[in-house]
Amino acid sequence: MVNVPVKSSTVTSESSGSYAGPLMIVTSLFFMWGFLTCLNDILVPHLKSIFDLSYARVMLIQFAFFGAYFIFSIPSAKIIVWIGYQRSMVLGLLMMGLGAFLFVPAASVPSYPLFLGALIVLAAGITCLQVAANPYVTVLGKPETASSRLNLTQAFNSLGTFLAPFFGGVLILSAAPKAMDEIRAMAPDALQAYRLHEAATVKTPYVGLGIALVVLAIAIASFKLPTIEHAQHKVGEKVDDSIWNHPNLVFGAIAIFVYVGAEVSIGSFLVNYFTQPEIGGLTERVAASFVAFYWGGAMVGRFIGSGLLQKVKTGQLLGICAICAAALVAISMLATGHFAMWSIIFVGFFNSIMFPSIFTLGVAELGPLTGEGSGLLIMAIVGGAIIPLAQGWIADKIGIHHAFFLPVICYLYILFFALSGSKPNSERLAKT
Repeated sequence: MVNVPVKSSTVTSESSGSYAGPLMIVTSLFFMWGFLTCLNDILVPHLKSIFDLSYARVMLIQFAFFGAYFIFSIPSAKIIVWIGYQRSMVLGLLMMGLGAFLFVPAASVPSYPLFLGALIVLAAGITCLQVAANPYVTVLGKPETASSRLNLTQAFNSLGTFLAPFFGGVLILSAAPKAMDEIRAMAPDALQAYRLHEAATVKTPYVGLGIALVVLAIAIASFKLPTIEHAQHKVGEKVDDSIWNHPNLVFGAIAIFVYVGAEVSIGSFLVNYFTQPEIGGLTERVAASFVAFYWGGAMVGRFIGSGLLQKVKTGQLLGICAICAAALVAISMLATGHFAMWSIIFVGFFNSIMFPSIFTLGVAELGPLTGEGSGLLIMAIVGGAIIPLAQGWIADKIGIHHAFFLPVICYLYILFFALSGSKPNSERLAKT
């Protein structure tokens, strides 16, 4: 294992020359949690078919996964205070590995509640990883390039989300599912055998991912990452400030809530949306490959956004993307056929810079409260649990096509945050 050389275990944000190596190492973590998160979009149609679930019930997949962010984000922020950023990343990877291995007993029963339990453990690890890695990248260099830097690392997160649908489509959705009428007509023994056979397709992918996560945890533990003293405080140290004194953080938490909710809602419904006769009429496996373009658009957008954010103000670019995303979702709702398909796929491109931009604007000027602020922002990812569940309930009532009005509302709030809610205290005080 090659160690990354650093001049000292304590560095400041101005001495960024030695940050390239650590940034590359942490970027690998973004790829892994992006890959695993996007596999949920493949689990949704797969488990819906196996267990004969309604849209609302199958969205419990996203509710369990993203609900874990709400439960574990603040404890994860405390863990950073206790053991530091690097050890928190290692802990997160090991928890993710455990969650991936738990897919084996869930598929062996098979049991929908056990699948949800495995997802909660997996998401708990990702929560710990996100609370540590996102602010670490934000403060690992000059403050004025924080948005650009986080967009670059998030681009590799999007690379994971781009590859996951292909991976899941081949290994998990390899066989065309039986029609629901045929499944419901099966005798109990035949139904159980069918469910065992279909559920077993998740074992090999998740065991392989679990092994990869454990290996990555060992690798991260072997490196000597720089300590960012100004962005964390030690146990028992008093800080004369509070995260609630920073409106940009509070508004940012709401923006993260609605952004993740909108992005996950759209991604979760795409396979089922594209199989609708009036939209694409595709098979689930073919539809899964088109989902990759939604997440691939986010990847391309983040690489482009990383460059643009060195020339354009973060709030301005975020506002433009929010307007475009809202318009494209509205167009898809009003259209049919491939025009409706591609308009909603292109939303992914404009989603690209939203999370890293909201995050960097939210933690701006937090100083030693950066870890706690990160915990609040990551907790807000629970929007990915609540909004898809709400959209699933709406889809059961009015149909999947027109249930997308909920993400439109989410993007309009992001527009408000970009134009007004993101201003830090120094900018607000300068105007008074």
